Amino acid sequence: MESKALIFLIVGVFVGAGVGYRVLSSISSPKIDDYMELLANNDVEISSLISELDTLEGEHDSLQNNYDELSSEAESLSIKYSTLTSQYEELELNYLDLLQKYEIAVASLPLSAAPLSAETIDLDYTWYYNGRKCAVSLSIPESMYEYYSEKKRAETEDYSIYVTHPYDDEYINTIVQKMNFIALDRGYSEIEKINLIISFVQSLPYTSDNVTTPYDEYPRYPLETLVDNGGDCEDTSILTASLLESMNYDLILINPPGHMAVGVNVDTYGSYWTFDEKQYYYLETTSVGWEIGDIPDDYNGVSAYLYELAPIPICTQNWTASWKGTSQIEISITVTNEGTAMASDIRVYASFDAGEEYVWNEEESTPFSLNIGNSYSVTLVLDIPRNENTRLIIGIIDVDGYSMDESYSNWFDT
Repeated sequence: MESKALIFLIVGVFVGAGVGYRVLSSISSPKIDDYMELLANNDVEISSLISELDTLEGEHDSLQNNYDELSSEAESLSIKYSTLTSQYEELELNYLDLLQKYEIAVASLPLSAAPLSAETIDLDYTWYYNGRKCAVSLSIPESMYEYYSEKKRAETEDYSIYVTHPYDDEYINTIVQKMNFIALDRGYSEIEKINLIISFVQSLPYTSDNVTTPYDEYPRYPLETLVDNGGDCEDTSILTASLLESMNYDLILINPPGHMAVGVNVDTYGSYWTFDEKQYYYLETTSVGWEIGDIPDDYNGVSAYLYELAPIPICTQNWTASWKGTSQIEISITVTNEGTAMASDIRVYASFDAGEEYVWNEEESTPFSLNIGNSYSVTLVLDIPRNENTRLIIGIIDVDGYSMDESYSNWFDT
């Protein structure tokens, strides 16, 4: 009985195991297949990713090579840029140096001839000397008259520059030739020839500057006085001196208070001034009848300024100043030679006024030469003194260190 039970138990175990296996197999088989399929798909993706990685690594290597090449080219270009920058800066310095030399050379060029117009101003003059009628005709290009009438008047009391300016020499010489012909034809002596010149100028009407011009004081060039048919004492003195200088007389301008006249160094008698150990006889040019050596009572025995008739440079300057950062001022200065002679080896200076004839931080240009009618520009940079009440001083000095012109800014605080 117990044996049969044991046998049935064993058979039950095997039967249960078989049934359990069949049930378990029917449940697990689909999941394993899914896992196997998923694993196969992952293998494909991994293979694809590995392929993409290989491709990216290849592209990376290519880009790295390109980067290395470009870096090398950039380094080479940087070296070239530095070299070119250095060359550019050197060329710029050379250019500025050459430009300065060019401007200096141009500034020292001789005065070029003024362009002449076809239109002329025809002038006819008649007057009497020693009871005999005299006549002179002259044609002056309009452009020449316009040149002088538009020319800026130099700020100087030395009116010799109006006598020694070269543009009008040809026309002054024309009058002188006609005067010489009259004197020769009538057998005049040297003194009579001088008086002939004076009588011509005295015959021109006296006109005041504030009536005939917009200015209270307006010295005329000789051609202006001829075309305008008159002037005041300095105008007729300038014209007289110009005519006599063309005849090679030794002359000075005589400037007593409020008046102007001419002095001529000849062997005669009358009133004279002594200049450079020579006697210069007085010539009154403003009214008819005065001859060499005659002097109005108002000017007899008075002191006077005397000006030699020699070409001289007269240099003036205009300037502007601007801040350069917070510690410097940049000053641009233009110098013009308004005289009638070369200004050689002049210099421009700028400084801050420290009071009592002292200055701060003065700067000075290199020497340069400036011919008549020419201009030259200079730039100076000054360090600013701190916490001071000061003003700018700008000026020009000649080759001997004497001041030719000086100007000032307003006072300001730094």
